[in-house]
Amino acid sequence: MASFFLKVSLLFAAFASPLVEAAYSNGYTYTTPKLLLNPIDSCWRRNPNWSSNRRALADCAVGFGKSAVGGKYGSIYVVTNPSDDPENPRPGTLRYAVIQTKPLWITFARDMIIVLQNELIMNSYKTIDGRGVKVEIAYGPCITIQRVSHIIIHGISIHHCKPGKYGSDGDAIAVFDSSHIWIDHCFFSRCQDGLIDVLHASTAVTISNNYFTQHDKVMLLGHNDNNVEDKNMRVTIAFNHFGPGLIERMPRVRRGYAHVANNRYEKWQMYAIGGSADPTIFSEGNYFVAPDDRNKKQVTKRIESGYDWRRWKWRTSKDVFKNGAYFVPSGYGSVTPLYRRAEWFPVSHGSLAPSLTSSAGPLRCYSGRIC
Repeated sequence: MASFFLKVSLLFAAFASPLVEAAYSNGYTYTTPKLLLNPIDSCWRRNPNWSSNRRALADCAVGFGKSAVGGKYGSIYVVTNPSDDPENPRPGTLRYAVIQTKPLWITFARDMIIVLQNELIMNSYKTIDGRGVKVEIAYGPCITIQRVSHIIIHGISIHHCKPGKYGSDGDAIAVFDSSHIWIDHCFFSRCQDGLIDVLHASTAVTISNNYFTQHDKVMLLGHNDNNVEDKNMRVTIAFNHFGPGLIERMPRVRRGYAHVANNRYEKWQMYAIGGSADPTIFSEGNYFVAPDDRNKKQVTKRIESGYDWRRWKWRTSKDVFKNGAYFVPSGYGSVTPLYRRAEWFPVSHGSLAPSLTSSAGPLRCYSGRIC
């Protein structure tokens, strides 16, 4: 059986990807050679007609967020106006699109920088799809996914986020009491609070193919140690590139379950994976490069808060550790993610993670070409 899964894993990894170059407003340019496609990208990127059937992307998620359909069963809505008026949203703006009660697959007519005047709160069954253009949400409050389900956010850059007027803390994306969420191929950097927070009983979430850089508290799963409802949280974190200038929380987990698979970590400044209040963490097939500071080599950090961390189920499998990095495991019993058949995906050995994450962040896609 083990040899079967290895063969399937290598088969999925064998698809070559095109040259990818992404340039962001902070001047960062990212170019990769032809390397390997991960299972999500192999689902749609080899099709040169992706732009004529955008909603096929909804079939490509893996892990706990696999069932997120977004606006798959709705019409295409094209954002033509980058302005924002929270009090009176205008047709053609992103805010107008996301507050509609019907399912929508939201695209963009051209490159644009959207400076929100207040946090963007959306209704269920929405996809924000930035493929084919360069879309940034920046320099104001950003995205809140609150008490909704079936949201897909793909292919946009979110950075320099600030607190909003009605309680948002300056996160790039905050997920509250929501389910069936998929965040894929986005760029995150330099926000006032976290980059992605998954809180207050949110579950069925996949965070994949994103590029994170230049930030302190990257990703929080679980609001605080007293929020027992987060025990049911299930999050898949796969094929992301945690790049230069990150300090901690990649992720930090409370109470729930996190499957952290085939990600690339570059020289964190404090720790990579942390948690408190008895979370279960399965680190599988990741590529960890420790910082040069000899006191920061450990991948893991436990915040005990009165709990006995030796009982927490934290495991490593197929991970690669470079520059002295090491993982401290704990607990007894299985940490298998127990995916349903449709959610399962092959996790490659960590030595392949740099290739599988080589296209992390928004892709430079053109209509009529392989993306």
